[in-house]
Parts: sequence; structure tokens; C-alpha cells
Amino acid sequence: MSNSPTLDWSAIKLFAMDVDGILTDGTIYTHSDGTEAKRFSIIDGLGLARLRDAGIILAWISGRHSDSTTVRAKELRIPHLVQGKLDKVSGLKDLLAELELQPHQAVYMGDDVIDVDAIKYAGIGVTVPEAQEEALAAADYVTTRAGGNGAVREVANHIYKAISQ
Repeated sequence: MSNSPTLDWSAIKLFAMDVDGILTDGTIYTHSDGTEAKRFSIIDGLGLARLRDAGIILAWISGRHSDSTTVRAKELRIPHLVQGKLDKVSGLKDLLAELELQPHQAVYMGDDVIDVDAIKYAGIGVTVPEAQEEALAAADYVTTRAGGNGAVREVANHIYKAISQ
């Protein structure tokens, strides 16, 4: 793992990420009626909106289905939402093929063992400080901010700065 400033953020066209543990702190609130809620960061959301408006393609690839995730993705106009996909690298490969992009044009951000292959496959693989050991070992970049608390914005800022120069 390297937090080297030499990572080429300017080549990025796709920012794909896991949801739980990346866009959230990994906590799910389960209500007695069976519904659930998640806590998403407004700071992360603004960073994603800024990238979207700058032409970066955004994708969420989650291992589980959640109505809360669907609602938040709609609010942020995330064009590619894949839920119930445990094989994250195949989800990433499918997206790259659909978008006619190469791995070096993608950032993938995940925090658990099911994200490791996607972290390794992307041009820049990112994780958060509280990620599982395997994800930390696979990542090119580890954020200083925690999942659900500005980590996505940190990466969004790197991409935005690089493409704005």
C-alpha cells in the first residue's frame, strides 16, 4: 500500500465503490417492522455530485440489496447501481466493458475481503483505514478519513483536482 502522490488520478473516468463501510460506516439500523436505515455523509455526496457534473462516471457495487441504498443513489443520480453482487471484480469488469473503459481508467473503493480482487483490478484501488487486513494490503491508497465520514470525498477531491488541471 502506498499513499504516493504519484498515483495518476487524471486518467480516471469511472469511480466505482462498495456501499457499506465506504459510503456508510458499515452500520445498519434495523427497525421492528423489518425496514432498515443507513447513515450516509452529505460531505461524500457533494463530492460525488461534483465529479458527476465534471463527467466522471459513478457506480456503486454492493454485496447486498438495500432500499436505503437505492434511495440515496437516486438522490445523487448515480447512473450505475449494482446490488446483491458479491463478486465485485466481475461487477467492475462488466461495467468497464459496458462503458468501453480500461482498468487504468477506474478507481475502485472497497473495505472487505469481497472487494479485494476489484481493488487489485482497478487502476487505483482504494480502501479506508478501518478496512479488513486483506483490503488494506491490496490497496494503492488508504484514505485518512473513515468510511461514511468523508473517505469518499477525499478520493473525489483527488480525482477532481487531477481532472481540473
